[in-house]
Amino acid sequence: MGDLDEVMAIERLSFSHPWLETTFQGEIQNDGISFPLVAVHRVEKRIVGYILYWKIRDDVQINNIAVHPDFRRFGMGEAMLRDVLLRTKCEGAVFVSLEVRVSNTAARALYEKFGFKPLAVRKNYYTHPDEDALVLSLDLKE
Repeated sequence: MGDLDEVMAIERLSFSHPWLETTFQGEIQNDGISFPLVAVHRVEKRIVGYILYWKIRDDVQINNIAVHPDFRRFGMGEAMLRDVLLRTKCEGAVFVSLEVRVSNTAARALYEKFGFKPLAVRKNYYTHPDEDALVLSLDLKE
């Protein structure tokens, strides 16, 4: 909860329709299912990114990932995603899924780098602007 102000600032800079603070609070309090993690810059001692995922038995859903605009393209998103994939695989996860805007080519390239594959399209999933979501999945058994 102590990191929420910095996380919210990154959220607002990253998304056209940002999550509400109460949404993050609910996720933080959903202990045992929801796992929020932050990336802290070692020199500047501030939060530069975050990732939030659910793990239910062997299934993982990446719900939100963002990096502060000043720290993008330095591998922060990749490092956070790699950490979650390794961590959850060691805990017995076998399947990971997420949604991404069809137009978000940078995020899609990152996910494809890790081997995520298209699973489905959710029509008009996003708003501001209205857009389809591409559902991607990753089989951790491979």
